[in-house]
Amino acid sequence: MPQVYATPGVYIEEKSAFASSAVPVATAVPAFIGYTEKAIRNNKSIINLPTRITSLNEYHEIFGGAPKIQFDLLDGEHGEPFKVEVKRETNFYLYNTLRLFFSNGGSTCYIISVGTYDYTKGVETATLNPAENDKGLKTLLKEVEPTMVVIPDAVLLEEADCFSLQQAMVMHCGFDMRNRVALLDVYNGYRPRTMADDDVVTRFREGIGINHLQWAAAYYPWVESTVVPVSEIDMANIANPDVLKKKLTESLSQDKADEKKNAAITQEIEKIGSADTDAVAVHQTLLTAVPLYKAILLEIRQKLNILPPSGAMAGVLTMVDNAVGVAKSPANVSMGSVVKPTVNITNGIQEDLNLPLNGKAVNAIRSFPGKGVVVWGARTLDGNSQDWRYLSVRRTVIMIEQSLKIAAEMYVFEPNVSGTWVTVRGMMSNFLTDQWKRGSLAGAVPEDAFSVDIGLGVTMTPTDILDGIMRITVKLAVVRPAEFIVITFQQQMQKS
Repeated sequence: MPQVYATPGVYIEEKSAFASSAVPVATAVPAFIGYTEKAIRNNKSIINLPTRITSLNEYHEIFGGAPKIQFDLLDGEHGEPFKVEVKRETNFYLYNTLRLFFSNGGSTCYIISVGTYDYTKGVETATLNPAENDKGLKTLLKEVEPTMVVIPDAVLLEEADCFSLQQAMVMHCGFDMRNRVALLDVYNGYRPRTMADDDVVTRFREGIGINHLQWAAAYYPWVESTVVPVSEIDMANIANPDVLKKKLTESLSQDKADEKKNAAITQEIEKIGSADTDAVAVHQTLLTAVPLYKAILLEIRQKLNILPPSGAMAGVLTMVDNAVGVAKSPANVSMGSVVKPTVNITNGIQEDLNLPLNGKAVNAIRSFPGKGVVVWGARTLDGNSQDWRYLSVRRTVIMIEQSLKIAAEMYVFEPNVSGTWVTVRGMMSNFLTDQWKRGSLAGAVPEDAFSVDIGLGVTMTPTDILDGIMRITVKLAVVRPAEFIVITFQQQMQKS
């Protein structure tokens, strides 16, 4: 109520001259779910507790370092001296995926550790899949800041379990929260396409289902990165040291050049696997003296650096958002710490990736001469939708929706009258004008870019007023990427 003046004197009243403004919400805050070395903060466990970090060093302090992924050393095929196969129960992708994230422009993110490295069980379906318990994804239901969800360890599950988890990710984003998108990896995405029933992209499209596809984007193929350095690989990465000793000894027996030197090296080889041995010294000696040992470690490093691309894409989205804006498509952008995609995609192969009949577009990662490895796709999985075909459109609308929603909360329980309507319209129009100036909305003038309608007889009926409902209609002309540029040439008559 207005102040009642009873005592003579001078009174000052201040009135707001400008409408309230809305603040844009963050658009590039991924949430990573997976396994970590530890999960301790302030001497308390933070398993299944979303934790915000801003750097890899901060991750190390809270969650520890990389897993010690082991490989079985086997006899080679087709004349090759050896081959290595990863021990599945020791394989975890989260840590190296985070390295890719920060290498591609990533900054703030959330980590949800669903457990520590267990080299006897590996990645368990029950721990990651929210359909079976309340872990993993469900811990994000109370967090409003994350705008992307990434679970790189999903592709380490059995195929059916991976698809079940990815469906749960899409359901979380598109049904439970509606304020974030899922970045998905293709199961076995390091393999080339066969265009048959066992084709990895076809299997992915069948496994992901048809619900809420506008809230997800998928990328193919996997990438060969450089995030795992040579210095991290040693004999501890080999699960069967006896086979290693045998193969190294055999390689020396084929070299009769210096029997005295070979005898000394053999003594070092015999120390492999011994508990009372200086493993670092033996490793350095063998690395210098035995070429086969070095070749085995290089092969292990190459396999460790083959990673699903979702973490790198979270970094690319973050970099593009911070440098240009969320309305810019995260495509035609180089990828950092990536040597090449595991599959060389041609224009013919990408045609089916980008324009399938079912609309489930899978974005390609390609290598071009003179350009390097670039992201060459910008679509959601809902490629047949004119509204939500492009990832940048979906994410721009999410940003605008959430920003206006938060700003409008201050008007809850305000009088539902024309004065409030004018204030709300002014607040939203100011915000949308700023977005138009930043290039997020299309139009020569703001009136062409958006409209905000509110009022009795416009968006509300008298019954709405009695029910306490304030209805606001916002229409947007969101910018869309020029995905296909067509330049037409023709000859003309000589004019002079």
